[in-house]
Amino acid sequence: MTSFLSETAFADRTVVLIGGGTGIGLAVARLVTAAGGNVVLGGRTAATLEAAASELGDAARWAVVDTSDQDTIDTFFAGIETVHGIFTTAADYVTGSIADLSVEQAATPFQSKFWGQYRVVKSALPKLAADASIVLMSGAASIRPAGNAPAYTAANAAIEGLARGLAFELAPIRVNAVAPGTVDGHLWDQRDPAVRAAAFDFYTSISTIGRMGTEPEVAQAVVYLLLNTVTTGSTLFPDGGYSFR
Repeated sequence: MTSFLSETAFADRTVVLIGGGTGIGLAVARLVTAAGGNVVLGGRTAATLEAAASELGDAARWAVVDTSDQDTIDTFFAGIETVHGIFTTAADYVTGSIADLSVEQAATPFQSKFWGQYRVVKSALPKLAADASIVLMSGAASIRPAGNAPAYTAANAAIEGLARGLAFELAPIRVNAVAPGTVDGHLWDQRDPAVRAAAFDFYTSISTIGRMGTEPEVAQAVVYLLLNTVTTGSTLFPDGGYSFR
């Protein structure tokens, strides 16, 4: 999966990956380090981060951080000299219908996924290189909701709006969003096998390519946004082309 990158594509660049100990974040870390870059992994579980950094080698370091806590985010960035790229996948939220969820539950995608990324970017501002690239994590539900989860849909749309607004305010720093569909990988591997199988059957049936996406494939989309010097204020949808025909 690294053949599309040169071995020096990320030379002399440091990419911060919060949530980078597992899943899509770790897949991005593998691509960045294989292309000559350095990564700083963040997350809430020290053992997971330590294991990921050990796999990646000398180009990786890690620190514990909680995106719901501004103080821990500020401390995290205090230990980094210059940031050339940011990608945050860490989030913890509830999804469901307006009828089933309390207002407090429905607000969790905003509180964790939206405001968590907002806090990260705000804290990183003094450390951002002039040619830095920020990739926000949205989701294909922003424009193609696949179930009854209106607040989650709205939170993802808000993240994409945030990317456009930040691209304007922070220029020439580039800011984009990536909006994957349901991905065959770490998160779904932890769920009940029967629930996983039913969900995958559904998402495969509405995918125009007839299969689920993978973490390395989404990571390629993230790396494109980290490196491409003319793309900003955009959202990329590595979702397999969902269709509800």
